[in-house]
Amino acid sequence: MLNGFARLALTATAIAPVGFTYAFVAAFNAAWSTMLWLLIGSIALVWVCLWVLKATRSIRAPAAERHIITTVEPADRENMAIMLLYLLPLFTADFDKLNWVMWVPTIAIFAFIAVTSHSYFFNPLLGAFGWHFYRVGTPQNVTNILITKRTLRQGKQTITGIELGDYVILETE
Repeated sequence: MLNGFARLALTATAIAPVGFTYAFVAAFNAAWSTMLWLLIGSIALVWVCLWVLKATRSIRAPAAERHIITTVEPADRENMAIMLLYLLPLFTADFDKLNWVMWVPTIAIFAFIAVTSHSYFFNPLLGAFGWHFYRVGTPQNVTNILITKRTLRQGKQTITGIELGDYVILETE
């Protein structure tokens, strides 16, 4: 399973689009320095997440296991809930009037809940890089989340993957 750093990296990247949105608002209000720092930070978070996934899938990663799956269903529906967090800064027309006393704790609470629950893996931004999320059933009637680069259209197959956490599998092949 993933260590704390990897969980934190995946969670931080899940909220990176908030930084992109704030950068857009900052640019709209000619706060160029703030925009630059937000873009650099958000891009760095995305890079770290992609590096964590690549390292986890690499040959040097811990031994992958074979998993039998019986059912497959897309798990991208959670995208809409998280998109609201991404878009909230756009409801403020003036960057200087953003209520940081409200925004910073809101984002921190979101990150805390994501990292302490089983949702730290869920990252809509990864879809832009070709990753897909599926709910997959097992013969033991356990439902897992599968993160893969492939498009799955049928169940009843065997996959090779590494467990990222409880009920989360990253396909390695």
